[in-house]
Amino acid sequence: MGVNGAPARHGGERVAEVLSAHGVRCIYTLCGGHISPILVAARARGIRIVDVRDEATAVFAADAAARLSGLPGVAAVTAGPGITNTITALKNAQLAQSPVVLLGGAAPTALQGRGALQDIDQRALVAPHVKRFFKLRRVRDVGPAVEEAFALARSGVPGPVFVECPVDLLYEEATIRQWYADAGGKGTSLPDRALRWYLKRHVRRMFDGSHEATAPGVRSVDTPTAGDAALRAALAALGKAERPLAVIGSQALVSAAQADQLAAAVTRLGIPVYLSGMARGLLGRDHPLQMRHQRRQALREADCVLLAGVPCDFRLDYGKHVRRSATLIAANRSARDARLNRRPDVTALGDAGRFLQALAQRMPADPPSRRADWLAALRGRDAAREIEIDQQAALAAECVNPVALLRALERAAGDNALFVADGGDFVATASYVLRPRGPLAWLDPGAFGTLGVGAGFALGAAATRPDREVWIVFGDGACGFGLAEFDTFVRHGIPVIAVVGNDAGWTQIAREQVKMLNDDAATVLARSAYHEVARGFGAEGLLVTRMEEVEDALRQARELASQGRAVLVNVWLDRTGFREGSLSM
Repeated sequence: MGVNGAPARHGGERVAEVLSAHGVRCIYTLCGGHISPILVAARARGIRIVDVRDEATAVFAADAAARLSGLPGVAAVTAGPGITNTITALKNAQLAQSPVVLLGGAAPTALQGRGALQDIDQRALVAPHVKRFFKLRRVRDVGPAVEEAFALARSGVPGPVFVECPVDLLYEEATIRQWYADAGGKGTSLPDRALRWYLKRHVRRMFDGSHEATAPGVRSVDTPTAGDAALRAALAALGKAERPLAVIGSQALVSAAQADQLAAAVTRLGIPVYLSGMARGLLGRDHPLQMRHQRRQALREADCVLLAGVPCDFRLDYGKHVRRSATLIAANRSARDARLNRRPDVTALGDAGRFLQALAQRMPADPPSRRADWLAALRGRDAAREIEIDQQAALAAECVNPVALLRALERAAGDNALFVADGGDFVATASYVLRPRGPLAWLDPGAFGTLGVGAGFALGAAATRPDREVWIVFGDGACGFGLAEFDTFVRHGIPVIAVVGNDAGWTQIAREQVKMLNDDAATVLARSAYHEVARGFGAEGLLVTRMEEVEDALRQARELASQGRAVLVNVWLDRTGFREGSLSM
């Protein structure tokens, strides 16, 4: 039904009906004539429309909303270049296994392939990066396709789904019929009459069945669960282990509402754990089981390793970080990811978070005392590394020591802080220093290593969790991708705080490039006045060039954000040797 109980008049309203039925509160978009009926109908139903300056930002925002809510995030973009601009963000969501529904405009059904405005073969371009590409030809299929897209995005291994919405399926029937009648002309020749006959038949098929009353539905999605045999085998392996270790990744947080239960389960398991991706912050800031440093060494020493939602990709040196004699347990929704590069001894195919909870329910209440030395060794190693970081933070700098800046940010950020990480060298340093305050309080791109996620992730985070103090930790290189979105923050009253680590270079690349090739080609930037650009968009901009200015600037930024202002703090950094030898392949 349409607004106020009236029948849905066009395809845009059918899309909006389904979004409303699924509890969608926000659509991220960049406007375009192909998709205008969706945006107008959605706003009429009370759905917030957040329009951005780049289509990639819209998809990044939907990605963040999905990760933080556990429900599909929604973006809508126009045809052709609107869709091509989303490809990197779509691929990022696919590799991060994030449930996103992307609604894309398309040329009129009768004109596709004939040189219409912004008409390209969108399936060939998009299909490799989504779970399914819906290509629609009839108005009556619009609502059911969007319903199925929502279910598919969440089912099995979550991921993005694309629904192509041709413009002639979205506008009112009378308008479209008149448009096709005009396109047929009034000529009397045989080709003219044949064209009119073809177009009339085409329109009849487009609207066939569209007058039947239908109510939008929400399709149930089953959570995949590992079998009991895998559970028993994992319990036996962990029970015998003297040096067990867990690594928990983003996929364990697919059910965002289960975060607190998952944290309790990890505590009950009683084994040391490293957290990555969306799992960062799961146990709070100072949990005694959470380890932060020297993960590679710990994995090589462990006699039983539990990977929960983590594949053996480059981040684990393709499985080489886990020694061959160790018992490897892999809990994952994806059979491919569970067995990637290293065949586990125990494969638990299903939701990793649910598997950890099931393990905890059957685990003896008290961990074996023989593990005390193992835990003490790991904690001692962590403590020693923290001392080293403090020593590096204390080093004098001409401008600002980046480690000291991040230590100050860790102290300054509120207990409700949510960190968005977007950058290379500076952000990688931040991952060692910043401590997410709790579950779902850290957003990074994931395995794709994508730069430019920051503004979109912050938009999605602020709209989904308005109770959070949202910080973007920007490298100066990454900042350039999303700087124009300060216009979006201002227009929509989104009070993010961006801290730009400005070392005037693509430092993560320069570290190895200069060392190996003796050339800094394309790695040099300037001490650009990013804070002035933010001011130009109506936000607040602060410049910090000395360490003694840092604490006051961060305090001022928080005060401004509490007043509803978006803020960018441009911090001039010195180079450090903190991450020498960090090149990943």
